[in-house]
Amino acid sequence: MAEILKCDETFDHTYFSGSSCAFGVFDGVHCGHRYLLSCAQQTACESGGASIALTFDIDPDEVFHPERLKKLMTNEERIKALSESGVDAVVVLPFTKRFSASTPEEFLLNTFNGHAPSYLHVGFDFRFGARAKGTVRELSNWAEAAGTEVCAHDLASADGAPITATRIRLLLGENDIAEANKLLGHPYYVVGTVEQGRGEGKEFGFRTANLKVPSQLQALGAGVYGAYAYVNGRRYKAAVSVGVSPVFEDRTDATCEAHLLDFEGDLYGKPIKVEFHHFLRPMIKFETLDELIATVNGNIAWVRENM
Repeated sequence: MAEILKCDETFDHTYFSGSSCAFGVFDGVHCGHRYLLSCAQQTACESGGASIALTFDIDPDEVFHPERLKKLMTNEERIKALSESGVDAVVVLPFTKRFSASTPEEFLLNTFNGHAPSYLHVGFDFRFGARAKGTVRELSNWAEAAGTEVCAHDLASADGAPITATRIRLLLGENDIAEANKLLGHPYYVVGTVEQGRGEGKEFGFRTANLKVPSQLQALGAGVYGAYAYVNGRRYKAAVSVGVSPVFEDRTDATCEAHLLDFEGDLYGKPIKVEFHHFLRPMIKFETLDELIATVNGNIAWVRENM
């Protein structure tokens, strides 16, 4: 795991000298991000400098658009994933309103403080500075004087469409978990602590673990999914309902209910990681309780037989 360094008043900016930096928010640490990080590792290997993932402590949209933000990972998960990506270090910039008001020129001065990296890898649509006015052109103008080579990459998938966190969020919202996972390069997941639920599941024959997921992390569209749940380091097949069921909308605000196959024990208060692999069906308002039970049992049977 790479060292994680906070770029505050105690940070030694000479660490950037001779380095190869991949710069971005990196929400989801998806395949496009991993390509960018691998490019930084390659130029670092060729030049003998350190490879660095340069990012922010929070997603900037948490400051500008918190009401509409849907993230693929928590900030802690994102930074941890970057530290496990193969780079030598992760340098984390504190993103404050004052920092966000910096002009592109001030942004670069504050970030590197006169110690520019040898290589700077970004996406071709990279923007920075107040109101995102800085583009790759401004970055290149600065880099020419600073002695930095800017490498702007087209982060496209096999179909020619860009791999972006926004595209992945849209796929998740449309229940296309297979394509989203393909672009992520890993299964989409959520982590939560099990809370007290309604208790009906036990009466129906399928107990569920109820996870209340923060709204900013609710990128996945409502429906039922085939998944894996991890508890205390063990993996269980799981049938998972995401969103509030029309059947119980007046009795719950649970956003993720997971039935773990073959799990025995008490889950209340325990953290669970749920990885989503297959979309099984949309939410349905059943006519009868028997129809509900039969459908859920069918979903559980599919998970048992196919995962």
